[in-house]
Amino acid sequence: MSLIEIDNLTVHFRAKGHLVRAVEGVSLTVGARESYGLVGESGSGKSTILRAICGLAPVTGGAIRIAGEKIPEPRDRGFAARVQMVFQDPYGSLHPRHTVDRALSEPLAIHGIGDTDRRVQEALADVGLPSAFRFRYPHQLSGGQRQRVAIARALMLKPEILLLDEPTSALDASVQAETLNLLNRLRAERGLTFLMVSHDLAVIDHMCDRVLVMQHGSAVEELTRDDLAGARMTTDYARSLFEASADRML
Repeated sequence: MSLIEIDNLTVHFRAKGHLVRAVEGVSLTVGARESYGLVGESGSGKSTILRAICGLAPVTGGAIRIAGEKIPEPRDRGFAARVQMVFQDPYGSLHPRHTVDRALSEPLAIHGIGDTDRRVQEALADVGLPSAFRFRYPHQLSGGQRQRVAIARALMLKPEILLLDEPTSALDASVQAETLNLLNRLRAERGLTFLMVSHDLAVIDHMCDRVLVMQHGSAVEELTRDDLAGARMTTDYARSLFEASADRML
């Protein structure tokens, strides 16, 4: 059984008086401990799929299931314990007036989980940050350090699934590589399942076992890592994405 099943997902909403057809009938499955990528240009609907899973975008049609069960509406604490999201902008996703300690402790308090001190220190160590960072504020951290805190916060409840919405696009190139390697290590150590969004096929190639290419809200083509290595694409759009990233993939 697949851990994540998305069946004919459709997401429509109104913005400035116009109907936006963000996602049109997209289906995919992600196995347990697999890393699955969604790639495409801005506006292709890939981030909207993650937001629909989390309840942050309206589901107009279709179904989303986790471990064979339809996800609750609205999302509940049980869902939050299994599925967490890491957003693109680490500064925007952290409260500017909350310390790192508060950011990491809050999920535990909401879910009534004790042993906070030990768990917070372990979380910082897991993402490669010293305990001295515990009482710093977001503005006292670099972009890469803020994203490590965001990742640590997402892991506080020990979820099975991480939804990663362009988690390195706001970072410098060298920091991007460090963050991607950190995510790969954590997935291997914790047996995590990733559903990851990126506009960069080179990032997806580094991180994911399979990838769904999206354009204008629709699925264009699904590729495996071996397909990418052999440049085996059947659509012109997927090939154009590959050619734009091929030098960095090599």
